[in-house]
Amino acid sequence: MRILILNGPNLNLLGTREKTIYGSENFDQYFEELKLIFPDFTLEYFQSNIEGEIINKIHEVRMSLDGIVLNAAAYTHTSVAIRDAISAVDLPIIEVHISNVHKREAFRHASIISASCVGVIAGFGLDSYRLGIEALTKLNKSK
Repeated sequence: MRILILNGPNLNLLGTREKTIYGSENFDQYFEELKLIFPDFTLEYFQSNIEGEIINKIHEVRMSLDGIVLNAAAYTHTSVAIRDAISAVDLPIIEVHISNVHKREAFRHASIISASCVGVIAGFGLDSYRLGIEALTKLNKSK
């Protein structure tokens, strides 16, 4: 399987940003762990703080991957454009969040993108990404 992990704004600061919420491990370290957990998969990683780059990446990979694990970060709650990009491609996309967004500020409780995604995983720390990959694996097996 070929899967893209796509991270949105401020997730490039994992490991140093609000450690009580996001932990102390940076994503590059965790991505190496994921590659060890899924040695038979081709895992790709892309992060951007720019909404248009996230949309362009979704468009770019729509024909070449088996799925996307997407943490749109703050764009989850604001981006109709990312939601429309998800809806426009025939590719399973799992929405993930490191924190349990429902235990946080009220504005984080609403996701604009959830209805366009296959499913949502939140609150398991960086392990949310592993769970997202496993969910895509099960979807692929059921095809």
